[in-house]
Amino acid sequence: MMDWRGFSSKKNLIALGLGQFVSLLITSTGFSSSELSRRGINAPTSQSFLNYVLLAILYGCWMIYRRRALQMKWYYYLLLSLIDVEANFLVVKAYQYTSLTSVMLLDCWSIPSVIFLTWFFLKTKYKLRKFIGVGICVAGLVLVVFSDVHSDDRSGGSNPLKGDLLVIAGSTLYAISNVSEEFLVKSGDRIELMAMLGAFGAVVSACQISILERNELKSIHWTAGAVVPFIGYALALFIFYSSVPVLLKISGSTMLNLSLLTSDMWAVLIRIFAYKEKVDWMYFLAFGAVAIGLVVYSGGSKEETQATAQVAGAGNNAEVPKEGDEEAGIQNSIQETVAGSSKTGGSKHRS
Repeated sequence: MMDWRGFSSKKNLIALGLGQFVSLLITSTGFSSSELSRRGINAPTSQSFLNYVLLAILYGCWMIYRRRALQMKWYYYLLLSLIDVEANFLVVKAYQYTSLTSVMLLDCWSIPSVIFLTWFFLKTKYKLRKFIGVGICVAGLVLVVFSDVHSDDRSGGSNPLKGDLLVIAGSTLYAISNVSEEFLVKSGDRIELMAMLGAFGAVVSACQISILERNELKSIHWTAGAVVPFIGYALALFIFYSSVPVLLKISGSTMLNLSLLTSDMWAVLIRIFAYKEKVDWMYFLAFGAVAIGLVVYSGGSKEETQATAQVAGAGNNAEVPKEGDEEAGIQNSIQETVAGSSKTGGSKHRS
């Protein structure tokens, strides 16, 4: 049975506030990408490049100041950066073909993807309630695609089906990136993760820009209308990347997923009031389905909530409850990895 008193604690109120802040950041990146698309600017990798540069500079200087050796192999960060860059590329590219609302709703596909990845690679156990919630979310996603394909109002994009598929592909890569990032940040160091992700992400983005977007950048007329959303996207994404690990540490990925749901609501409001577009009635039905699904997925008993909190703040020697909880599964996998590493390569530093 749900214990709603837990939501009134100071820690949960802070997590709720931070979650809405992160949600607004995601909405602002969507708004910026959509605005650039409306102006005919098609440079998805370039939009994310400045974010990686900022991560590399800020957290890289922090790493240099601390003078610590790398706790994880460098090629782990290279692979993570490659996946993350392409995830951003696909989702931003989707704004050329489909609506802001569809992108914001369809990115919920990352939830079933995360569940599969954590179950397969991290051996996480899930209760029936989790799968019911995911099933309802997927039903909502199907409604979004169906609405885009059959709607008579084509103001949402030139090729909605192609855009929807790009979002789903990007969300799958986001899931791989997020699961890898959560594992790395809990088994290694958050500052190192952000610095290396920024450095390798900037290199991968620069290479991709030189191949795919060099001519596009030359053809852009850099007026205020183009520069403001371009820089705004990068800054919002940078703050988002910096805030997510903090939210994960406070309350875990469940609260993060639930908080990001409200970005869909903000996206609908932007489309109605800023773009003066009509929203198909199936969007609202899909939003309701996704909302109900995520509430079911995120809901739990008082004991599960306490277990999640214990895992989020646990150290290497903490005992992890053996409940069917995603954070518990991740922490168990981390402890096994750390234990194996300590036998061969000594101890790890933790921030």
